Amino acid sequence: MSRLESLLREETEFSVFSLNPLTLFANHLPRKEKRVAMTIGIVVAISVIVSAVLWLIAIYNNLVSLRVRSNGAWSDIDVQLKRRHDLIPNVVEAVKSYAGYEKGTLEAVVAARSKAMNANGPTASAAAENQLSGALKSLFALAEAYPQLRASEQFSHLQQTLASIEDAVQNARRYYNAVVRDFNTAVESFPASLVAGPFGFRGREFFEVTDSAERAVPSVQMDLS
Repeated sequence: MSRLESLLREETEFSVFSLNPLTLFANHLPRKEKRVAMTIGIVVAISVIVSAVLWLIAIYNNLVSLRVRSNGAWSDIDVQLKRRHDLIPNVVEAVKSYAGYEKGTLEAVVAARSKAMNANGPTASAAAENQLSGALKSLFALAEAYPQLRASEQFSHLQQTLASIEDAVQNARRYYNAVVRDFNTAVESFPASLVAGPFGFRGREFFEVTDSAERAVPSVQMDLS
């Protein structure tokens, strides 16, 4: 190959390489503009990272808030159930003084109360409370056969107090289930589920009753004659 051909070939390769757009841009971009472009890139990257962190914090705080609310709502139910459990022995004693030989019904109430007091968690507690409600329903039905028991002011007061507690339990149950529904929805929904799993957020159990009407304290007509 001649000297002239070699020079022409080198010049051609250099010209082709020099026409590359990226090379031309890099070679001809002023130093000041390079610094500006780099600064913009860094700012954009930091903004994306900060936005992602703030998004994670917002989701985490929302989940924590819902968990705290559900814990508080369950505590309200627990308080009302304890009031109910504490009142039942007085009801049993009042009935026992007039209908002591109804031993089977009284023992059923005592056993159901003990089971309800030892239940753990919303599902187990709901099942035990439903059983207790059924036993109480049978107990109050006995009053219809005992005029003196129906006329007792103590029994009447206990019945009214228990009915008030039942209303409080139902109100607390509705609020608790509403909060748990919101919490479970947040835990299972995307993209919050991406945060819920790694941080140990799990769905909560609802507190359900078989039938709200069955939990109501039977109304006993008082014999005032």
